[in-house]
Amino acid sequence: MRLSTYFLPTLKENPTEAQIVSHRLMLRAGMIRQSAAGIYSWLPMGLKVLRNVEQIVREEQDRAGAQELLMATLQPAELWRESGRFDAYGKEMLRITDRHDREMLYGPTNEEMITDIFRNLVKSYKDLPKQLYQIQWKFRDEVRPRFGVMRGREFLMKDNYSFHADFEDAKKVYDTMYATYLRTFARMGLRAIPVAADPGAIGGNLSHEFQVLAETGESEIYYDAKFDELSANGQQPDPVALRELYAAADEKHDAANCPVPADRLKSARGIEVGHIFYLGKKYSEALNAVVAGPNGEQITVEMGCYGIGVSRLVGAIIEASHDDNGIIWPEPVAPFHVGLVNLRVGDAACDKACDDLYAKLQTAGVEPLYDDRDERAGAKFARMDLIGLPWQLLIGPRGLEKGLAEVKNRKTGERVEISIEAAFDKIVSSYQARHR
Repeated sequence: MRLSTYFLPTLKENPTEAQIVSHRLMLRAGMIRQSAAGIYSWLPMGLKVLRNVEQIVREEQDRAGAQELLMATLQPAELWRESGRFDAYGKEMLRITDRHDREMLYGPTNEEMITDIFRNLVKSYKDLPKQLYQIQWKFRDEVRPRFGVMRGREFLMKDNYSFHADFEDAKKVYDTMYATYLRTFARMGLRAIPVAADPGAIGGNLSHEFQVLAETGESEIYYDAKFDELSANGQQPDPVALRELYAAADEKHDAANCPVPADRLKSARGIEVGHIFYLGKKYSEALNAVVAGPNGEQITVEMGCYGIGVSRLVGAIIEASHDDNGIIWPEPVAPFHVGLVNLRVGDAACDKACDDLYAKLQTAGVEPLYDDRDERAGAKFARMDLIGLPWQLLIGPRGLEKGLAEVKNRKTGERVEISIEAAFDKIVSSYQARHR
């Protein structure tokens, strides 16, 4: 993509309405635009990151055996009356009456709808277990939406619902999803800590949040210091055993009751990016979701649900990965892998070298953002640092005279001057290493 034609409305100054780093940088980097309080339009660069995050989530859900569907955003109120949640859910639910005076709601979550689909279409224990997930927009009418996409009213979420004949099978899938979440967040360059959690309005009696550590996190969490030790050593313990090792307490619990020994207990601020629940029969009993058992008996199914805040993750990644100059995207979620910068637009040699590199990178499968604007070099450097692409490939007349290009690693700040061929190989090999 050529920056001269790309829709990237960046800002030089921090917006006054943005209180946290991710909100400021998403606005400054031209990723989002507020439509109403807590509701945002995603501009091209923001959408590319959102889609990259979404795809990693999708791949890991598929890998875990879940099947994707897409449920309606508007739900009939009758389903929620069956479960007893229509009146209990509160003002966060956006209630709608259609032209025929039927009561509807804009889905804040989908336990009722997926249970209704299941009870009407699955009749035998032989068809279990089932894992069905979607990546869908939801709406919760937060009383004080704030922090940009971190606590908006409209948000993109992955929600997976599982159905089982007994608790043992439900527990097995819960453990699988626990491991899947750790793998999902690691692929995005995030350290996510599993935290024993309160199920809240969703229900159930087994629940874990996944918290990304960040100074601006909304919750205080307590976790096992061994997490830091293992992360520093690059170790990956068995994910099921991990639950016991990292058993922790959030701010709603008393740290004194945490199973982690006091001398290993650390506190930090965390951003919740995922939540898994064992629901038991909370919804299957209320909506009469039963299957025929091996002897023809009626079995009320066990359920689990597993959510990831896809749009929230974009903000969380920025909170965990930025510096004073802007965003630092982990390579798997970056909107472009490399920023190709022409330092002297109009110079025949620079123009040709950049055009050739632009074409070669595309042919190699690497999508570059080519800054071909007739702007001063300082402005180009500042914009590239702001938008946070993993690599910058800088082409100027002085280097070209010696057949050299400059390569900058955005994360480390390291700059090296090497041959144009070597620079090309370095960018392509780093892309291939992270996208195998």
